[in-house]
Parts: sequence; structure tokens; C-alpha cells
Amino acid sequence: MAPAELAELKKQLEDLLSKGFIRPSVSPWGAPVLFVKKKDGSFRLCIDYRGLIRVTVKNRYPLSRIDELLDQLRGGTWFSKIGLTSGYHQIPIDEADVRKTAFRTRYGHFEFVVMPFGLTNAPTAFMRLMNNVFREFLDVFVIIFMDDILVYSRSPEEHATHLRLVLEKLREQKLFAKLSKCSFWQREMGFLGHIVYAEGVSVDPANIEAIRD
Repeated sequence: MAPAELAELKKQLEDLLSKGFIRPSVSPWGAPVLFVKKKDGSFRLCIDYRGLIRVTVKNRYPLSRIDELLDQLRGGTWFSKIGLTSGYHQIPIDEADVRKTAFRTRYGHFEFVVMPFGLTNAPTAFMRLMNNVFREFLDVFVIIFMDDILVYSRSPEEHATHLRLVLEKLREQKLFAKLSKCSFWQREMGFLGHIVYAEGVSVDPANIEAIRD
């Protein structure tokens, strides 16, 4: 790794340790790490779990189709979106499996005690959790895709009730939202690459421009 990447690695490891997401490891497992540069120039720490993925039994829990989710919004005129903060990291790993998440770095050997990004079953495990938590609300006034929750209602009075129920459920389950990923009380809303509003759903123009460019 280049000096700038090593400095960033040390910083991100300290952050993960301080949050209690990782701990020092003596596991026989040890995936390599690398950085991917994001659009804003910052670095995303990635763990190459391909060795673990090859021996993992795949979870066949179904992921929702975006078009089927958006079909549920008919009649909605008020919308709020809630995005969870580091969604995967809010799910603890079973102690017996923690050692399998181990990764090796210049600064030591570590393992995750919460679900890391990069595991083949992480998306399905997360969707199972979210669907179980919000099952009674799904397709009534809530649709969910991964860590994005969309609350939709026919009136302001309904929306106030629906939002209260969703926020209470998040608090009850100790799931935390990130304010910068939330938007409340909107008549139209960007969601999953589309714009949703009372009259229907359309493709987000920003995505069309990106394809043209």
C-alpha cells in the first residue's frame, strides 16, 4: 500500500475498533484488504472475502424486485425516507462465526463482531432482518430495500401515525438511522433510482443523464 493508503488504513482501523465493530484476532482465517477510491476522492476499505465465499452455503432468502416494491405505492401522496447508518454493522455476528470474518493488515489481525460488507450472505441476512422487523407494515404503508425504508400515506394525518409507528419500531429494535440519509414529509421523493409522487413513479432524471454522459 502507498503511504497515503497506510495512513487511511490506520485511521479506519482505529475507527472500527473504537466503535466496537472489530477486535484483535487469532483466527486461522485472514482475508486480505484493499482500498477502492470513491468518487469524492476518499478511500473505502474493502475486504477480499472470496476465499470464504467459495466455501459458504448460499442463503436463498429472496431479495425484493424494485419494480414490485414501487407498485405498492399507488395512492400514496405523502412520503418519508429513512436510511439506516452502517446498516450491516447493526447486526451482530454469532460468536461461533466471528473468526471466519478475520482479515489481515499491516497493523494486525482483526475480526468483525458485527456483519461486515463483502460477505455473500450479508444482503439476504439483512433483508430477512428488516422484513421480520417491519412485517406488519410491509405493503401497507412501508416498503424496504436493504437499509432504505420508505413510508407512504394517503393523508397528512395518516403519515403522522405511520411515521410514529416506524420510528417506534426502530427504537424498539435498536436500529439507528442516519439523519443525512433521511427525508421527511415530501410530496415527491427520490427512491431506488426513481421519483415517486402522487401521480405515479418515473425514472430519476439524474440517472438518465448519467447514462447519456
